[in-house]
Amino acid sequence: MSAALDLITRVRGVRGAMLVSAEDGLIIAEQLMEGIKGSAVAALAASLAGKLRRAMGAAGTGTSVFWHLQAEQGALLVVPGGNSEGGILVVAVAEPDVNIGLVRLELLRAAAAVI
Repeated sequence: MSAALDLITRVRGVRGAMLVSAEDGLIIAEQLMEGIKGSAVAALAASLAGKLRRAMGAAGTGTSVFWHLQAEQGALLVVPGGNSEGGILVVAVAEPDVNIGLVRLELLRAAAAVI
């Protein structure tokens, strides 16, 4: 798990990466820079995962592959693993100017390696 997170955190502009339980928002593994509140990020990612899963199911669009939440001071990037509610989320916390495509690629690679 550590090697998978390491690939993500090596991308310039990524401030941290985590594996989070989608069911309860608990951190499974993390590599975060100082000052990032991992438990808060994990809880946000799990909460969003549940809401997005229900909304996308109601809309009939199927399951999602990648989420990008852009904020004023950074971004939250998530790749959900598996189709069940108890899956693992691969999460990256990044600076606003990060290369989103490269982070997405590494998140997908990490998800394939871990899940």
